[in-house]
Amino acid sequence: MAGAGDERIASLTLLAAEVDFTEAGELSIFIDESQLVYLEDMTWEQGYLDGRQMAGAFTLLNSTDLLWSRLVHQYLMAEPPKHTDLTSWNVDTTRLPHRMHTEYLRNLYLNNDLSSGRMRYDGRAVALTDIRAPIFVIGTERDHVAPWKSVYMLHLYADADITFCLTSGGHNVGIVNPPTADGPPRHFRVATKTAEERYVDPDQWLARHQPQDGSWWPTWQQWLAERSGKRVAPPTPHPEYVPMGEAPGMYVLMK
Repeated sequence: MAGAGDERIASLTLLAAEVDFTEAGELSIFIDESQLVYLEDMTWEQGYLDGRQMAGAFTLLNSTDLLWSRLVHQYLMAEPPKHTDLTSWNVDTTRLPHRMHTEYLRNLYLNNDLSSGRMRYDGRAVALTDIRAPIFVIGTERDHVAPWKSVYMLHLYADADITFCLTSGGHNVGIVNPPTADGPPRHFRVATKTAEERYVDPDQWLARHQPQDGSWWPTWQQWLAERSGKRVAPPTPHPEYVPMGEAPGMYVLMK
């Protein structure tokens, strides 16, 4: 959209997302040419990557929290499993279509086509430097999937105002971080670099900005409000849709 001059998007938020995969962290032990060929053959036969298969890789990456701690508490100590909103959400895994999964791992992760300018869309090269909309970028301190210093590398590619926020927690807990009174202590660091300012490396950035207690969500909400239009009422649901339970804005199509 930026390369085509389409300016309808007023801001961009990236949640623990990498654009340069040269320092992708521990996940790289699962990704090489032979592994990709195996995954491509498997997903071609079934049409998708099963969510349980993807969850298994993430469990191995963060085995201390996702595997061994559960064995210790539930098997050795005979404690019942603790169910939270996040653990319930984690069980609801997502199947990834063959083409999406293959192109992501090969073109982005293995070949690093996006950051090198080799990725194309609709006949046009995709260049991150074309992005001018302000960007809010989230990195999490204990991320085993997208290490925060790798996420921070967006500063080297986008010629836009970048607000970088580093929050406590991992790939999921750091993002699903509502401002509630319960739960473990949380903190975050946040700062904005304008397009005109010089680059600061991640270690210097970390040393310069002190942590703030609490959730980063209110800071993000304020950032969005300053770059958004006026609040309006939601659109009227289609006559064939009816409210689903007590959840506001949730509808189901009746046939």
